[in-house]
Amino acid sequence: MTDTLTDPQQSAPATRELDALIIGAGVAGLYQLHQLRERGLRVHAYDTATDVGGTWYWNRYPGARFDSEAYIYQYLFDEDLYKNWSWSQRFPDQPEIERWLHYIAETLDLRRDISFSTTITSAVWNEDTGRWTVTTNTGEVINTQFLITCAGMLSAPLENVFPGQSDFSGKIFHTSRWPKEDVDLDGKRVGVVGTGATGIQVIQTIAERVEELTIFVRTPQYVLPMRNPQFGPDDVTAYKDRFQELRETLPHTFSGFEYDFQYVWADLTPERRLELMEEIYDNGSLKMWLAGFIEMFFEEDVSEEVSEFVRAKMRDRLQDPELIDLLVPTDYGFGTHRVPLETRYLEVYHRDNVTAVNVRDNAIARIVPEGVQLADGTVHELDVIILATGFDAGSGALTRIDIRGREGRALADDWSREIRTTMGLMVHGYPNLLTTGAPLAPSAALCNMTTCLQQQTEWISAALDHVRETGAKVIEPTAEAEQQWVEHHDETAGANLISRTNSWYTGSNVEGKPRRVLSYTGGVGDYRERTLDVARAGYKGFDLR
Repeated sequence: MTDTLTDPQQSAPATRELDALIIGAGVAGLYQLHQLRERGLRVHAYDTATDVGGTWYWNRYPGARFDSEAYIYQYLFDEDLYKNWSWSQRFPDQPEIERWLHYIAETLDLRRDISFSTTITSAVWNEDTGRWTVTTNTGEVINTQFLITCAGMLSAPLENVFPGQSDFSGKIFHTSRWPKEDVDLDGKRVGVVGTGATGIQVIQTIAERVEELTIFVRTPQYVLPMRNPQFGPDDVTAYKDRFQELRETLPHTFSGFEYDFQYVWADLTPERRLELMEEIYDNGSLKMWLAGFIEMFFEEDVSEEVSEFVRAKMRDRLQDPELIDLLVPTDYGFGTHRVPLETRYLEVYHRDNVTAVNVRDNAIARIVPEGVQLADGTVHELDVIILATGFDAGSGALTRIDIRGREGRALADDWSREIRTTMGLMVHGYPNLLTTGAPLAPSAALCNMTTCLQQQTEWISAALDHVRETGAKVIEPTAEAEQQWVEHHDETAGANLISRTNSWYTGSNVEGKPRRVLSYTGGVGDYRERTLDVARAGYKGFDLR
């Protein structure tokens, strides 16, 4: 550890002084900036990107789109802001989503307080001053009282995953770092590595364009068909008329979506269960996952029956026994992984120009100049490789920044041993560091993100109000409060089947990452009430000084 990191007073003099610094200019960062600016704070946001958007700036790969309904993936703090934007369809694509975020930034005049093309590289806490010294890749040094991270839960891509990537004679793209300029895939031999939600969107979109598409399949996914109607004027009027209903409902459902669990498995006959599953499945949304039968997350027999229902739907579309074996999951339950929506994804595998390669038992060994080499020595020759290989979810965005708390402790070191937070909003040992989209909150994975990120930023704004009103300078969760939250989180997660499944939800996709369910699984409404109870009790469990 260098002197600069351990002693902020020896570092370069600050070029800017702030009350609050925000990392990120996506959904959370934009709203957080608006709230704190309205309160009169000296606040500024920084983002590595060249413009606003966060996830929807970076993820511009072919086929990227919402799988939350557009009319609920919105800010609900201002009715005019909501109603003055109209969506073209139920699940819009990335360019339309990015335009919406530009509309938000322009309407609220946010860009004047954002530095783009600027990466936060380090943040060091000074116990004597009760402030953070933050450094950027451009050499700027900022002295700020509060450091608020809105860096995103899925913003640390796993890019360098195979040896030899730099040797490839063609082009390699990671889906979350897709270039703004058009990528010519026409007539190319293209390989896609990864069949999660992102990989599925890419595969179904490019199959008709490329000469040959080779899909490397390791972990099969349960998939649900997307029903994506275009919105006419009457549809737009209808959803806008629901503004008050949505504002009152979304924060209190289990997942932050408009629908919620309403059926009790044990109360229904087998015939009625099947009838309801057919009805929910035909909705063409994530409702089958997030508002079907909550018992499927806790009871093995219910999980198996719901899983078999979805498997049967997939088998009917695939027919081919080899494809069924490769693409239909059997070793984990429906809903314990992220569930993707798709549009004729399974049918892609029937195309003459598509080859599915099973890398479950014959893994990708390395990238060679010609393409992808498997463990048995087989080489699949390619012109383009698309990596849909996922993220260091929840924690990665922050551990890639050198964040030093009290007594020089490093967040990356702490989280390499055990990932823990207080309600996903703060971390003991890191005063005045407030977090959104961090582990142990629903926003880490299991939520309609705008619902949860709005709630978290509003809680943070209110907490800063409280600090200022009491005359304190510092807020930090106590070790006891953090331990209580971790124990509650683990008890809640341990009761459901998600905790027993290997996926990015538990960090098992990153070698060496401590295993813990990253997202709070007690429900969005429950989480909201627990965090508000803490605030109403004068921020019980938080030390103000």
